[in-house]
Amino acid sequence: MKGSSKLPVRRGLAIGLIAASVMAMGSVQAKGVTDADILKDASTPGDVVSFGMGTQGQRFSSLKAINAQTVKNLVPVWSMSFGGEKQRGQESQPVVADGKMYVTASYSRLYALDAKTGKKLWKYEHRLPEGIMPCCDVINRGAALYGDLVIFGTLDAQLVALNKDTGKVVWKEKVDDYHAGYSMSAAPIIVKGMVISGVSGGEFGVEGRLEARDALTGKMKWIRPTVEGHMGYAFDADGNKVENGISGTTNATWPGDLWKTGGAATWNGATYDPDTNLIFAGTGNPAPWNSHLRPGDNLYSSSTLAINPETGKIVWHYQNTPHDGWDFDGVNEFVSFDYKDPATGKVVKAGGKADRNGFFFVNDRTNGKLLNAFPFVSKITWAKGIDLTTGRPIYDDANRPGDPSKGADGKKGEVVFAAPSFLGGKNQMQMAYNPQTGYFYVPSNEWGMDIWNEPVSYKKGAAYLGAGFTIKALYDDYIGVMRAVDPVTGKIVWENKNYAPLWGGVLTTAGGLTFYGTPEGYLKAVDAKTGKDLWSFQTGSGVVAPPITWEEGGEQYVAVVSGWGGAVPLWGGDVARRVNYLEQGGSVWVFKLHKS
Repeated sequence: MKGSSKLPVRRGLAIGLIAASVMAMGSVQAKGVTDADILKDASTPGDVVSFGMGTQGQRFSSLKAINAQTVKNLVPVWSMSFGGEKQRGQESQPVVADGKMYVTASYSRLYALDAKTGKKLWKYEHRLPEGIMPCCDVINRGAALYGDLVIFGTLDAQLVALNKDTGKVVWKEKVDDYHAGYSMSAAPIIVKGMVISGVSGGEFGVEGRLEARDALTGKMKWIRPTVEGHMGYAFDADGNKVENGISGTTNATWPGDLWKTGGAATWNGATYDPDTNLIFAGTGNPAPWNSHLRPGDNLYSSSTLAINPETGKIVWHYQNTPHDGWDFDGVNEFVSFDYKDPATGKVVKAGGKADRNGFFFVNDRTNGKLLNAFPFVSKITWAKGIDLTTGRPIYDDANRPGDPSKGADGKKGEVVFAAPSFLGGKNQMQMAYNPQTGYFYVPSNEWGMDIWNEPVSYKKGAAYLGAGFTIKALYDDYIGVMRAVDPVTGKIVWENKNYAPLWGGVLTTAGGLTFYGTPEGYLKAVDAKTGKDLWSFQTGSGVVAPPITWEEGGEQYVAVVSGWGGAVPLWGGDVARRVNYLEQGGSVWVFKLHKS
């Protein structure tokens, strides 16, 4: 990766004038994708204009042309390679509008393609500097559409807005200092004309936060830190900072100064529920991993936060793993759905979350009250369960990594075996919810880890862990398991095992299908009610991204990005060696039904 260089003055001035004129036109009216389009995304199958195929993140499509009877006739229409040597992990969800597909790729690239033919319309390659520090591969999970813009985050912690027809930069904003470990990997979302984005870098002691900007201009609206003790800000019409309240109470759940580098990165993005007018964001691990250095719950790490989009203030929070000592994070997506309370029979506005810690949580999305919690993996050692009255875990203290200061040499704490591993019962791969079956489809993994704590101190730009680990598969014949989960009963309705870890997201449809990919390269369609395999296609590299579907010209299309990578080959230890035969790649595949 080359270092950045300055544009010649005349060329830079010309680009600046073009960008200014485009911004001026955009500020008059938001052409192209509107707020109404985004809010209706889940019910308008002719496009996919948001991450999650709808702001609530259900990843459900009402399309039925491809169904349990016809899916056998699904064939490739086109494939487009990202090209070059910049492969690695491809975790992007494409978005589709006006017959065009916009898809991000590794190393902060973005492509515009003809959705029917795959013809490349334009490509943007962000000029990355030397010294970027992405934790978990050089991936990107997707872009947001608004007006005539397509917006995405980069590995050097910038937000870039491009004209969706030309690929020209309209605005570009620095989010934070990549030298300090900040980066961006999540797909932004659009809420009421604002682009909502988070930050990555929890392993470097960053300050986790969520930010809102005017989507047309990039001007700041508010900043909400996700570590207790940090000040939030709103911004006036002139761009001046106005203090908007401290998150929580300084030192209430964090000792000393550790909250200043507390982590809680918002690296997997957010969802938005228009029914409650709340943004839901998961937060990552507290820093450092060594929990003996930071007694207390360490708010708001490893939590679900509900945030008011107008003010950026936290309305409610639920901490999935208080005092996290296993790097379980809590960034997994919070998916809005209607939950029928078995005790009262009443329908509750709820949200579901399959957490990295191995438990599936159901919360009232109006106030955060815990409604249900149950394991969705076979082995959990760190807690004996979740107390549904208090909402807190019932810890197994013997399975917390030991205090290194009390070790034999003062340099290594007691080693414990913990399950799930820190890569989680579920990680970044997005689950789906089908309102017709009432099931969540959860891509999960069965693995554990030997983990121990070590002394550590913060140094800007250095890894801030204070722990060592070795990940191990729990079973010889599989790691990944696709599970259909009933959020009311807590039962696993069906499961499909997979040799390699599952790392890609899920799509479910009114056609009675659930689609997901495997690291072995297959895009699969299974019966949504039974899990029966109905169709598969080999894409040539591992699928670690979520599929989408849309309708154009009276035909239903399915698309997925293929390209093995992500955190598993980088952090997986014994597991990584077990799947080192998998090959990298980088391509988009699009399918439709074959007409005989």
